[in-house]
Amino acid sequence: MNEDVSRFGTVEPDELPGDLRERIEVIAEKSGFVPNIFRALGHRPAELRAFLDYHDALMDRSDGLSKAERELVVVATSGANHCTYCVVAHGAILRIRAKDGELADRVASNPWQAELDERQRAIVDLALALVHDSARFGERELAAAREAGLTEDEIWDVGAITALFAMSNRLAHLTALRPNSEFYPMGR
Repeated sequence: MNEDVSRFGTVEPDELPGDLRERIEVIAEKSGFVPNIFRALGHRPAELRAFLDYHDALMDRSDGLSKAERELVVVATSGANHCTYCVVAHGAILRIRAKDGELADRVASNPWQAELDERQRAIVDLALALVHDSARFGERELAAAREAGLTEDEIWDVGAITALFAMSNRLAHLTALRPNSEFYPMGR
């Protein structure tokens, strides 16, 4: 089974250091399964720990962007980066958090034509500007986000989430990471 999940093998939660095992068990208890990303990154515990710390710092905030908006950034970023694992996994979470069974698919497949409200459009456009041409990212993109009502902290969050998942997307590509089958029907 390990070869089917990641080209670098996997580590099961009971093989992880205690602190990581506890963190992953909490996630598995909530979802009913261990997401493959944790099994794939588990052979490098320090990196998994750092990934989880930054992920949680960005995605578990209760102020600014809603949890659904944070997942919207992940899906837009991951779709633009053609990351199947993250589109499938975070698409499931977005479907649940947004209470919308179609939003994730629309954004992942064609974010420019997806029907979004003004705030969602600003969030997606800001993430896409960073994904597609970060070297040219500047005041024009920031002004558009501000005009749509995003605060400075929300703009930072969109950028930081985009950056984290650009890295995550590339790790998923490196490892040929396969999504858990449990993600596909979630929120549908």
